[in-house]
Amino acid sequence: MTGAKTGEADGLGNLQLKLGGNRRPLYRLNRSDVVALSFTLAPEFDQTLTIQPDGYIALKDAPAVLAQGLTLEEFRAAVQQAYTGYLHDPQVAVALKDFQRPYFIAGGEVGRPGKYELRDDTTIMEAVEIAGGFTHVAKHSQVLLFRRVNNDLVEARVFNLKRMLKEKNLGEASELRPGDLVFVPQNAISKIEPFLSKPSFGMYMSSTQF
Repeated sequence: MTGAKTGEADGLGNLQLKLGGNRRPLYRLNRSDVVALSFTLAPEFDQTLTIQPDGYIALKDAPAVLAQGLTLEEFRAAVQQAYTGYLHDPQVAVALKDFQRPYFIAGGEVGRPGKYELRDDTTIMEAVEIAGGFTHVAKHSQVLLFRRVNNDLVEARVFNLKRMLKEKNLGEASELRPGDLVFVPQNAISKIEPFLSKPSFGMYMSSTQF
């Protein structure tokens, strides 16, 4: 019986580790998020606040608190600490009222350039379609994906969506992350088209070139 219980406990522990490993990271506060503070013993201090561009929140009758990058529990502890000495036994609850939805930006030669909400798993190919698809002067073979690594570094990658579509292989189509910029450049012909007469343009342009 002891061996069976030990085996069951080990199995449960492994299951918990697996579940813990798959858990999504906790949400961290960002600029423009709106939080509501509720004080159990001092409701006159209840307040709804917006995180400022510098990442801080200006509290009522207490020092400002850095909120950006904190989880809700970390922020609650910071607020409680800020009110220590101002309130006797400050007990506070924090609720997230509004937050910046994940988004991506599509620019260049797409039908509807702009900022779009990023929902579920979205590939760079799907992002182009969401933004209205390619225009007739788009360079399908050199679609750029810009991704911010940190405040000082932006990563750029080039994707040949034309080849992916031709080979019916979209496995290389990278999934977007919040804040990514997808940029579709013009093809070479479109840049010189204004200087070409219509007959000569039709003579030299070939769909296989781009």
